[in-house]
Amino acid sequence: MVSAEAQLSARKKISLILSLAVPAMLEQILHTLVGFVDLFFVSNLGATAIAAVGVANAMILVFMAIFMAVGVSASSYITQSIGAGKPEAAAAYARQAVVLSAGLGIVCGIIVLLFAEPILRMMGAEPQVLGEAVVYFRIVGGPAIFLALMVTLGSILRSTGDTRTPMKVSLYINLVHIALDYVFIFGLGSFGGWGVAGAAWATALVRILGSIALFVAVHRSSLAIWNDFSWRETCGGPAKEIIQRSLPVIAEKMIMRFGVLVYYGAIIRMGTQAYAAHMIASNLESLMILAGAGFEVAATVLVGQYWGAKRSRDAYSFGMLCTWLGLGLMSIFGLALYLCAPMIAGIFTQDAAIIEYVVIALTFMALYQPPLALLVVLRGALQGAGDTKAPMYATAVGMWLVRMVGVYLFGFQMGMGLAGVWLSIFCDVLIRGIFLLYLYRKRFLHISRAEGMETTERIG
Repeated sequence: MVSAEAQLSARKKISLILSLAVPAMLEQILHTLVGFVDLFFVSNLGATAIAAVGVANAMILVFMAIFMAVGVSASSYITQSIGAGKPEAAAAYARQAVVLSAGLGIVCGIIVLLFAEPILRMMGAEPQVLGEAVVYFRIVGGPAIFLALMVTLGSILRSTGDTRTPMKVSLYINLVHIALDYVFIFGLGSFGGWGVAGAAWATALVRILGSIALFVAVHRSSLAIWNDFSWRETCGGPAKEIIQRSLPVIAEKMIMRFGVLVYYGAIIRMGTQAYAAHMIASNLESLMILAGAGFEVAATVLVGQYWGAKRSRDAYSFGMLCTWLGLGLMSIFGLALYLCAPMIAGIFTQDAAIIEYVVIALTFMALYQPPLALLVVLRGALQGAGDTKAPMYATAVGMWLVRMVGVYLFGFQMGMGLAGVWLSIFCDVLIRGIFLLYLYRKRFLHISRAEGMETTERIG
C-alpha cells in the first residue's frame, strides 16, 4: 500500500526505480539466454537441427504473447489494488490470473499435441526439418501450462514490487538448463544423448522447476493468494476484468507478430544477403530492447500503485522518470552501436555485402533508440494506469500504416532496398514513441487539473 503521507525526493524516486528496473532487466536477459543456449548447443548438430528448433520456437513465441497478455492485465489490477490498500482484491486478481493462465496453457498444450505437424507445415517447415521440429514442438509445447504459469507468476511477483525473486529463479534455471542441455543433447558416459529432443526435454524440465519455484514464492508473498480460494470466484468479476483487459494486449502482440511475418516475406525478395543481414540486426534489436524492459516493469508497478492510491501526480512523475532513465540508457547503447557497427557486424559474418547491410541497419537502429525507449517504457506506464488499448492502437497504426507502407515505398518503389526497410522501422518507432508520450501526458493532464481545482476550492 502507498502511504498517503509519504513524499519521496527525486533521488529516492530514482533509487526506487532502479531497485525495480535492474533486477527486471537482468531477468529479461536471463530469459533470453534460455533460447540462446538451446540454439548454441543445437548448432553443433547441423543446419537441420537449427531450423527445427527455430521454426518450433516461432510458434512458442505466439503462445508466450498470449500468456504475457494475462500477466500484463493482471499486473495493472494488482498494482492498483495494492496502491489503494486493498490486498484482498489484489489477491483475488492474482488467483484469477493463475487460473486463467493455467487454463490457457492446458488448451495450448492440447493443440500442440494434436496438431503439431499441420501447424508447422502451415508455418513453412520444410520436409527435411519437419520430423525433428515436430518432436521438439511437442515436448516443449505440450506442457505449455508451465510456461504460462512462469510468465504469470513472475508478473504477479513484480506487481508487488518484488523483481528480485523472478530474477533469482531465472538465474538458477539458466544454470540448470545449461547442464541439462549438454547432457540431454550430447550424452554423458554410457548415455548417448537425445539430440534435438534432448534440448526440448531440458527446456521443458527447467520450466517445470521455474513454475514450481515461482508458485512457492507467490504463496509466501504478501498476497497469500490461496488463503481464500473459491472455485466460484473463477466465474466472477476479477476473471472477467482480466480477460477484458487482456484482449487488447493479445491483439497488440498478434498485430505485431503477424506484421513482422509479412514484411519478412518482403525482405526475402530483396535477396539472401539482405535477409541474412536483417535477421542479424533484428536479433541485436531484441537485445537492445532489454535495456528498456526493466524500466517498463518499474513504470508498470509504480504508476499502477500510485494510480491506485489516487496520487496521479506521483504516478505521472514515476512514469516520466522511468521514461527518461530508460531513454538515457538506451541512447548510450545507441551511440555505442553506431560507433561499433562495423566491428559488431564482423562478429557475425565475413561476407562484405552482408556486413555493409548490417552496418546500414545498425545505423538506423542507433538513431531510433531514444524514441524506442519512449515506446517501451510508456507502454508499461500506460498499462500500469489500466490503459491496454492505447499500445494496441499505436501498434496497429505503426505496423500497418507506417512500417508496411514504408517498406513498399522506400524499399521497393524508391529502390532503397534494406536501407528503406530500416528507414520505415525508424519512422514507425518514432511516430509510436511520440504518440504514446502524447497519450500519457494527456491521460494525466486533466486529472492533475481536476486535483488542482479541488485543492484551490479547499484552500478557499
